Amino acid sequence: MKKLALVVCILLIAGSSFAEFSKVGQSGAQFLKIGVGSRYQAMGEAAVATADDIYSAYWNPAGLANIENSAVSFTNVNYLLDIDLNYAAYAHYFEDIGTFAVSASVLSLGDQEITTFENQGGTGDFYTASSYAVGLSYARYLTNRFSFGLTGKWVGERIHNEKSSSFAFDFGTMLHTGVRSLRLGMSITNMGPELDFSGPDLDVNYDEQAGAGSNSPIGASIKTTPYDLPTMFRVGLAYDIEFGPNSMVTVSGEMKHPNDNEQQGAFGAEFGYADKFFLRGGYRVGYSEETLSFGGGLRTSVSSTTRLVIDYAWQDFGRLESTQRFSVGFTF
Repeated sequence: MKKLALVVCILLIAGSSFAEFSKVGQSGAQFLKIGVGSRYQAMGEAAVATADDIYSAYWNPAGLANIENSAVSFTNVNYLLDIDLNYAAYAHYFEDIGTFAVSASVLSLGDQEITTFENQGGTGDFYTASSYAVGLSYARYLTNRFSFGLTGKWVGERIHNEKSSSFAFDFGTMLHTGVRSLRLGMSITNMGPELDFSGPDLDVNYDEQAGAGSNSPIGASIKTTPYDLPTMFRVGLAYDIEFGPNSMVTVSGEMKHPNDNEQQGAFGAEFGYADKFFLRGGYRVGYSEETLSFGGGLRTSVSSTTRLVIDYAWQDFGRLESTQRFSVGFTF
């Protein structure tokens, strides 16, 4: 229990630090804030205490400890302005060791025509942009009520010929309080050093005399401004309510503090029947556009040892219309 109290205190202190030094709109790699797993989007992203499957690698790596054998998943997010985010993950439980998982997310943007001041209608040349994160996670139960998880990942971004990359870490805990089904989850994600862009388009010839002297220009590079990763602290609760032998409602709520915005909140609920059919809804607080979300899911056996999991979510983005997300996975 002393170890548990120490971990909880560290997470709470870290969350308080983020609140004190919040820098609104000053982080990059924003694709890391696009959630994955349609179940959790449908529940308003109130996921830190609810995540108990392979998507825990994103929301709270401690939830990976609930995987009993193996799981694989794929998610496609048809995001705003024809931007696509694809996510894939695989996890496996090793007896007496814990659960390991590998995951990868790739955000891609279609070709865009290059414009300049002289050619504002387009130059005929095109550029593209993309971002990616590849992670390795580990989780296990320290007691029958308390689990922890850790993710190390490599994050990179590219705009035309310029690139930036660095490493980052996620850490999370999950506590089954012993008060019926009440669970407490906490996580800190995207902790890491600053990133900055470099590439051939930033190479220039520099002449300190501006052509007034006889010296030849020297090779130099334009230095870009480094940017922070979008670190996020989450803390939340989840509770299961049974309605008869086949029906259950899970309610969840969480508070979150990003290092580049004000505090936010989320509430979600999931109705499950026979652990096969699911309806979900959620609401987010403190966001500029995102509010309501809805969705559903299906879990069905395809063999004696394999289950198919399909989830769908719709999210309202206000003036930016809406997004739809699909997730497909297998447990075996």
